[in-house]
Amino acid sequence: MITVQQAEDIIMSQYQDFGNEPISYEAALGRVLAEDLFADRDLPPFDRPTVDGIAIRYAAYEKGICSFAIKAVQSAGEPSLSIDSENECIEIMTGAALDPSVDAVIRYEDISIENGIASVNIDIKKGQNIHLKARDKKMGDILIKANQIITPAIIGIASSIGKTVLSVKKLPKIVIISTGDEMVSAESVPTPFQLRRSNGITIQAVLEKYKIHADILHLNDDYEDIKKEISRCINEYDVLLMSGGVSMGKFDYLPKVCEELGIKKLFHKIKQRPGKPFWFGKSQHQKLVFAFPGNPVSVFMCLHRYFIPWLEKSLEIPESGFRFAVLQNDIDFPFPLQYFAQVKLSVNSSGQLTAESVDTNGSGDFSHLADTHAFIELPMEQARFRKGEVYTIWKYNF
Repeated sequence: MITVQQAEDIIMSQYQDFGNEPISYEAALGRVLAEDLFADRDLPPFDRPTVDGIAIRYAAYEKGICSFAIKAVQSAGEPSLSIDSENECIEIMTGAALDPSVDAVIRYEDISIENGIASVNIDIKKGQNIHLKARDKKMGDILIKANQIITPAIIGIASSIGKTVLSVKKLPKIVIISTGDEMVSAESVPTPFQLRRSNGITIQAVLEKYKIHADILHLNDDYEDIKKEISRCINEYDVLLMSGGVSMGKFDYLPKVCEELGIKKLFHKIKQRPGKPFWFGKSQHQKLVFAFPGNPVSVFMCLHRYFIPWLEKSLEIPESGFRFAVLQNDIDFPFPLQYFAQVKLSVNSSGQLTAESVDTNGSGDFSHLADTHAFIELPMEQARFRKGEVYTIWKYNF
């Protein structure tokens, strides 16, 4: 049996690069950008007014001219219009291309217009209300760096530079496999001795955040069927995420099946609660098997503590750094195991992230997962954890 840190080190050493692929920007939301995005021209590409009003030559105002004959009206998207003399102005709209013959823009609110003459009612400055060409970025500058989740803002920027096809990180092909004769489908009416399946759909929902559409498979406790399906899946998928079949029960076949199929065990059992029987291995073709214990809380914790960090490293998503929280109540755990307690998070008046543990009835009690926000990781070197102490958290609902 290994420690939590040893398990993390082994898993993270198995990160993989699944390559890149092109995708339409319309379908790229939530994917991981695999290329830098560059400005294809200066931004903005021309001097432009930031308000609706009139554009004048500032030198005229310096000479005491405060009234200007409106030569023309220019809207956004039209070629720029120039003035021929200092006592003229252009009535101009926000975002239009500003001609070099004018260098100050005055808002409609600060002028009065009568009989085609615009009179300025305030003091003005040269260059006011003008967004200068290349003020934001120059052509060739990086607008968006690679290796980040594509957001609506990034899609908008891609559109603005004509980047309609984006290179994104390829996603691993994943199958989620649950096991157990006692588990029936969510649509079924269970007998008094059966349970409805939930682990598969829960894992699938978590992976949707990364735009991974994983397949789901359920296997009953039949050795030959389990061997046959795992053999098929290890050839068809990059990652197998399993729940159940890894403990010490008579029908926990997975370790033996994997051994017979040549899937190398990298570890089995971690000094932790929940999730102690966790099994992890890889095939000769670098396919990975994450086999979590069957209890829902164990699955949820192992998924967020081990698999998600592995996935984010494989997809080169920048680390956001460990998050820590201040414990808000005392916890006693007199066992030589790393303890992951379910907690509710909040931010106190000092801006600190705080965590309050909730009482549960073990790894089979998943009823609190909906109203808690994270697991707080409590080191096995201690048996008593006190209010005010700071520990690592693994978020899932916050």
